[in-house]
Amino acid sequence: MKNILLITMIALSLKVSAQSDSTSVTVHKDPRIDMLVKKQMQINEETTRDARRSVPGYRIQVVNTNDRNQALAAKTKVYQLYPELKVYLLYQAPYFRLRVGNFKTRPEAEPYFKTMTKQFQGNVTIVRDTIEVKPEKIEDETN
Repeated sequence: MKNILLITMIALSLKVSAQSDSTSVTVHKDPRIDMLVKKQMQINEETTRDARRSVPGYRIQVVNTNDRNQALAAKTKVYQLYPELKVYLLYQAPYFRLRVGNFKTRPEAEPYFKTMTKQFQGNVTIVRDTIEVKPEKIEDETN
């Protein structure tokens, strides 16, 4: 048994050493792969350019409840009344918090806050939060 194993190992080592003598390698590559790589690079560039950045700002908290259905109903109502605002439904056990908008300053949020307090019963407040801002807007502010 040991002799067979030894002979097999010697034969494999000779075959491996025989293969290492050849120095040329031929690669057959489909040209469509280059096209796919180029396309993926373009997609990556566009998505990173359009990516949103996070900065400190304000949002309006419309609902703070432990009733999921109430939070979803408020979310639907916000979408109907304010389609221009982005809505964020957060769950921090055991509460559902519905926050609206991406306001850089508190005065920017005030007009929406005044109308939302009339339309939503409960404790509507303006809260500090990390908001999403498009990169173009950040660049405009620095210039």
